Amino acid sequence: MLISPAYAQAAAQPGGFTESLGAFLPLILIFVIFYFLLIRPQQRRMKEHKAMLEAVRRGDRVVTNGGLIGTVTKVATDSELQVEIADGVRVRVMRDMIANVLSKTEPVSGGKPHKGEADNDDADGGGNGGGQGSGKGGGAEKLKGLFSGNKAR
Repeated sequence: MLISPAYAQAAAQPGGFTESLGAFLPLILIFVIFYFLLIRPQQRRMKEHKAMLEAVRRGDRVVTNGGLIGTVTKVATDSELQVEIADGVRVRVMRDMIANVLSKTEPVSGGKPHKGEADNDDADGGGNGGGQGSGKGGGAEKLKGLFSGNKAR
């Protein structure tokens, strides 16, 4: 027939600690490999990113998690920065949302910086997208001057 009879098996000898360890050894080995290949490098990257965020100061060029590139104009609080993303356009950004620091500035020695120092990081004029009015004093500056001239009247 197709059904084989089931026979009782002999009782297993107690194996002790070594047999139970042998059963869990592959699982433990996989966990150790995951720890050294995945968890430790991620912890190191998080530690470096946290140190980078703590070192952000006024004048640094940063990239946000949303892809916006701008210059830090003010460190408002421990968790908030003011970033200028275009001429005269300043937004508040949470410090944790900074993805990368593109260029760092030297720390100011001896007190308050002079007026206008934070705006001089783009002196080559190569950050406004090009076009006919590229560089300082281009088309955007002329339009800005026209609008500010109308307010004075």
